[in-house]
Amino acid sequence: MTRSLELDEAGEARLAEIVASLTLDEKAGQMFHAMAFVDASAIPAEDGQPLLPGPVHDFVVKHHVTHMNLVNVLPPAEQARWYNALQVLARQTGSGVPVTVSSDPRSAATERAGASHAAGHFSAWPEPTGLAATRDPQLARRFGDAVRQEFRAVGIRLLLGPQIDIATEPRWSRISGTWGGDPELTSELASAFIKAVQTPELGPDSVATMVKHFPGGGPQKDGEDPHFAHGREQVYPGGHLAEHVVPFPPALAAGANQVMAYYGMPVGTELEEVAFAFNRQVITGMLREGLEFEGIISTDWGVLNDHEIMGQMFVARAWGIEQLDPPARTQRALEAGVDQFGGDSESSLVAQLVRDGRISEERIDSSVRRILREKLRLGLFDAEPLDPATAADVVGRADLVASGLEAQRRSLTLLTNGDPAHPTLPLANGLRVFAPDIDDAVLFAYADVASSVGDADVVILRLSTPHDHRQTTIFESNFHSGPLDFAPDELARIRETLAGRPTVVVQNLERPAVIPEIAAEAAAVVGDFGSSDRAVLDVLFGRAEPEGRLPFQLPRSMSDVLAGDLDQPHRFADPLFDFGHGLSYSHARRSTESK
Repeated sequence: MTRSLELDEAGEARLAEIVASLTLDEKAGQMFHAMAFVDASAIPAEDGQPLLPGPVHDFVVKHHVTHMNLVNVLPPAEQARWYNALQVLARQTGSGVPVTVSSDPRSAATERAGASHAAGHFSAWPEPTGLAATRDPQLARRFGDAVRQEFRAVGIRLLLGPQIDIATEPRWSRISGTWGGDPELTSELASAFIKAVQTPELGPDSVATMVKHFPGGGPQKDGEDPHFAHGREQVYPGGHLAEHVVPFPPALAAGANQVMAYYGMPVGTELEEVAFAFNRQVITGMLREGLEFEGIISTDWGVLNDHEIMGQMFVARAWGIEQLDPPARTQRALEAGVDQFGGDSESSLVAQLVRDGRISEERIDSSVRRILREKLRLGLFDAEPLDPATAADVVGRADLVASGLEAQRRSLTLLTNGDPAHPTLPLANGLRVFAPDIDDAVLFAYADVASSVGDADVVILRLSTPHDHRQTTIFESNFHSGPLDFAPDELARIRETLAGRPTVVVQNLERPAVIPEIAAEAAAVVGDFGSSDRAVLDVLFGRAEPEGRLPFQLPRSMSDVLAGDLDQPHRFADPLFDFGHGLSYSHARRSTESK
């Protein structure tokens, strides 16, 4: 069961009055969620200047769009001023409906253009897989509250997340944004996060959440992502669709008010082989009726029209119905049960369908009521302008940064640590350390900095997760796909270092890397889910304990990756490291003391 999303009697009466006041074009505009580039030069410096000229102005004035997904953000005070100007512009239009500003996650150490953003001015936390490695619902709540405070301070009132897909295909490029490979752990932690972001009841202090990607991404054919035509197929060879849906009922019960349907097209199931956003069996049958969801259902971005992304054209992700024109695609999505179209602003598509008698205005009204009800619950119609000074104080506040750094430390997962009788970690003070991937200025606070492997007592290697270095498009280069093992020449160079000096490997795990040789030959191996140099060194030198446990299995070989049912959680019978594996220094000390 989901939470009731109704307003009180007065609120419902106000909602009805607002809907009745809107023209058809204004109603259609509510159903589109445009991508907005924030331009500091567009903020009016004095009265009488045009408000936010350019695409944002056109979205609001010409297309009646009242949802904006930020491509970028300004420094906090400037961002608050931009937001205030945006709301003034919205009030000056015929409808006067305030704009809901949204964003992909902006709390991690790594930029994933098209999926999530580096923290920048915001507090930096590990990726959600790192939060899953801590196994701590209270920490997930603290993370959610930090997101709520910082986002709200600059006017971001909708998080396009959390991503509650189950990571079953290790090659999938979006695993770092998930909460790991276990449905139950994902349910517990993501629900705790949602409750903190939204607050117990969605209201003026809340940031709404859009959980994604229904009915669960993850089992992508060959691990390719459905942002791209070659990744459009989502497959369930073992019939495990139900396990991928498991996190959604708890997320909705926690209060999530929006759900994003994924791009993927189910293949080889009883479902129609069209992308989920156009699939009535999924949107109406599974989500609206099966899970009794009353909130807003959005498409993923760019399913109606072709779009330019990073200077290159991409076709609409209307997988399975590519042959239809944009009006017909829009009609299919509305008939499937979708309320809003992400990444598009061509609201005339909806208005014209009504004028042509292909969609009833009553059908449009049902979606518009859901969309405006959320704006009322968030208090957007009655909100005061943001205080730029408050925004500057809240975003990146010292206590939030400290909490994020603590989470980074706690997420680090000790996979191997040499001989239990003589563990490698923690490292002793006074060592000469060569760490080519760590800032020397940071390392200097922990050790003497060596200039080469031969000059060092210990080497620290921070390794990225292996992936294809594709040159297809700039956009696709951000989606790390392909094999999970190191290329032979790269592995040979790593092993040469491991043989030359005691080496601690800090292996990034944005995907489950295949590292059997490294695990066998390194002096110690630590799994990293997005931690800064400082957090890593705090753990390596014993100023903090590694507390993480793997949120997914690490396969032993690429042969294992390619075998079995890639839609099945925990499918490896003999993984290199199993789900939940993680050592600790105190365990090593106890082992040493017992001998």
